[in-house]
Amino acid sequence: MERTKPAVQGNSHLPFGDQQDAPYYGWDILSVKQFSLEDLTYIYAVAHELREIVARIGGFDLLKGKILANLFYEPSTRTSSSFTAAMERLGGSVIPINEVTYSSVSKGESLPDTVRTLECYADVIVLRHPKVGAAQEAADFARKPVINAGDGVGEHPTQALLDLFTIFEELGGVEGKTVTLLGDLKNGRTVHSLARLVSLYDVKINYVAPEILKMPPEIMQEIGARGVAQTEFEELDAVISETDVLYVTRVQKERFEDEAEYEQVRGQYVVDPALMKAAKEKMIVMHPLPRVGEISMELDSDPRAAYFRQMEYGLYTRMALLALVLGKA
Repeated sequence: MERTKPAVQGNSHLPFGDQQDAPYYGWDILSVKQFSLEDLTYIYAVAHELREIVARIGGFDLLKGKILANLFYEPSTRTSSSFTAAMERLGGSVIPINEVTYSSVSKGESLPDTVRTLECYADVIVLRHPKVGAAQEAADFARKPVINAGDGVGEHPTQALLDLFTIFEELGGVEGKTVTLLGDLKNGRTVHSLARLVSLYDVKINYVAPEILKMPPEIMQEIGARGVAQTEFEELDAVISETDVLYVTRVQKERFEDEAEYEQVRGQYVVDPALMKAAKEKMIVMHPLPRVGEISMELDSDPRAAYFRQMEYGLYTRMALLALVLGKA
């Protein structure tokens, strides 16, 4: 179902209430491509205010009576838990479907039928699926908002939104910054979405990856069309000193058909205290997690290690998105 995209302006103080004519009411969140700079300003203003509310009182009943269906066809800890916590902090309820093996999907039910069934019970559906384009397919059949929580190697828009919110909250903004993306850039849907999102700003992007895990050329072409400076490297040492945001990703074993190929690139990059001696004093290291050795645990005490704070920023970002698509902000 197509949603009409309204024009919005940012606001430093946002009223909360039942506003079905509000910006983003009924929106599907499917791709970072649907967001403008004005959209991001508005969303982050809501997220920042919700962060302050959680710090003061823990949550409130903004979404009381609303129900979220968490429909996950792939394993998830952070994204699933984050959406559950976001809904419950706002006073709503959650239908968790985190193992479709035990659902009607195991009987051969199609994705459209599953979605149309769940929207009979829920007000918004969060979907993770291994197939690229699955979120769009679900949205085409759904009457209720669908939020893409990852579709194969395609996109992970809410992760990118929380990643950018992290940069704003930690560094005060992204304009003029150098963002270095490290690791599995071929299969990493988080870096695909984040690269598209930061390219709305005046940034420089470095890609550091083995030859077989480079950023897909079609994404680089899309970003290059916006006039963003992009450079590819195979070694992190070449760019660590100029980096403001180091975004680390794991090599995704589950995306490899040949395990020998995976073993060839696994462990090629490790961010540790020795490496970070060459980094700026004011910069941040991010990771969508889980990590599997690409960031040393010895780095966790470094104030520049932002990856666990990043998870918390995800709570506020997803709270904001749920409130917006349900017309409550």
